Amino acid sequence: MSVAQRERAALVEILRAVGPDAPTLCEGWTTRDLTAHLVVRERRPDALPGLVFGPLASYTARLQNQLTTSTTWLDLVEMFASGPPMLSLFKVLDPVASIHEMFVHHEDVRRAQVGWEPRELDASTAGAVKRRIAMLSRVGMSKSMAAVPTRLTLRTADGQTVVAVGSGSPVTVTGEPQELLLFAFGRNAVRVEFGGDDDIVGAVRAAKRGF
Repeated sequence: MSVAQRERAALVEILRAVGPDAPTLCEGWTTRDLTAHLVVRERRPDALPGLVFGPLASYTARLQNQLTTSTTWLDLVEMFASGPPMLSLFKVLDPVASIHEMFVHHEDVRRAQVGWEPRELDASTAGAVKRRIAMLSRVGMSKSMAAVPTRLTLRTADGQTVVAVGSGSPVTVTGEPQELLLFAFGRNAVRVEFGGDDDIVGAVRAAKRGF
């Protein structure tokens, strides 16, 4: 089983456990909304542009809302659990392209629950997460950090610099790879340490990050 498949299975398990109306780290979304997003992503190619291109986002949101209201919770979770349709590009790309999507959204549900703690990742999952930090951080943070006068560096707990973006007063965010990836995706329920000027650190923490 691939990392993406394991994260999907774990996400399905927690979705079934918490039900359709549980909170998530995705602002304004319950678990029902999040699951509908994942199903639309995999089963409606016409919705994909709206996930990355703002002017088309309303169309994608409309498809998601239609699915949310027209499908029972059990059916919605089962659609997600079954994975991408057999004859689709997502089916081919899923083992690689869906690792960060499955991981981040799994954590979106886990960390929205009271008393969450970071997971201890197996070696293959930790490696897959770490390999994605640099590329996804540049995409997810470069635009938002342009408004903050900082050189933002993400660094692992053992002192390895993973990525640096922007220019200006230096700020360092230090944590385990999974925490850095979630930070880059705009999540605040993370265990990281900040280093740098207090005002600039405050601006970094307040800036919109992610996609």
